[in-house]
Amino acid sequence: MNSYIRNNPIQLFVATVLGLLLFSTAMAENISGPAPDFTLKSNRGKNIKLSELRGQVVLLNFWASWCGPCRQEMPLLEKLYQRYQPLGFTLLGINVEEDTRQAKTLLKDVKVSFPILFDNKNSVSERYDISAMPSTILVDRDGNMRYLHKGYKAGDEATYRKWVKSLLKE
Repeated sequence: MNSYIRNNPIQLFVATVLGLLLFSTAMAENISGPAPDFTLKSNRGKNIKLSELRGQVVLLNFWASWCGPCRQEMPLLEKLYQRYQPLGFTLLGINVEEDTRQAKTLLKDVKVSFPILFDNKNSVSERYDISAMPSTILVDRDGNMRYLHKGYKAGDEATYRKWVKSLLKE
């Protein structure tokens, strides 16, 4: 910390609060229990059922078009998907907006190859008790939830990569 901030109580307070806000915007934890099953329509018109993906490691990413960190994270998720998809990994982007038009508009600018699902009634996000945007849940090959990550800040994709690699080795 530079001496100006250290010697200026107001700047120190602001720096501390900003640091706490940055820390609190992304939180990771281990979780357990079976992943609640669901079926949602994808951006390609196909219904996708989570239980039919058993045998793969699945990353569920709950997002909204109005969420800045969600937009920032999307291209990084695409890279993760491209890298690990051949090894038994899939990624489902779950949009939580009631009106899907803005999400579809965003997807014209931010190209992704992984399925985008529309939870416009929030039934799935409620079952998963989603309380932050974005929220990411990793599900193992047996259909059990293993990791939860709330929020996103630059560099969090390294945590996702570590979790995915660990679950693919199991």
